[in-house]
Amino acid sequence: MDAVNPGSEHDEARTDRSAILMMLAYVEAECRRLGVTEAAQHAAQAAALLSPSSMTAAPRRSTALVAMPLVPLH
Repeated sequence: MDAVNPGSEHDEARTDRSAILMMLAYVEAECRRLGVTEAAQHAAQAAALLSPSSMTAAPRRSTALVAMPLVPLH
C-alpha cells in the first residue's frame, strides 16, 4: 500500500505555479527582445497575478492602470 503524503497536492500546486511563472518570464523576455512591448507587458501582468505575493495579499481594486517602465534587456 502506498503511503499518503498530505502535503503533496499543495507542493504540486506550488511547483506548477512556479513553472508557469518561469514560462511567463521567458515569454516576457523574448517579447521584449523581439520588440513586442505590449505582449511583454501582458506576460508581466499575468505573472504578477500569479505571483505568490499577490496570492497572499488582500485584493485591491485599482481605478487606473499604472504604466510599467520598460527596461531593455540587451
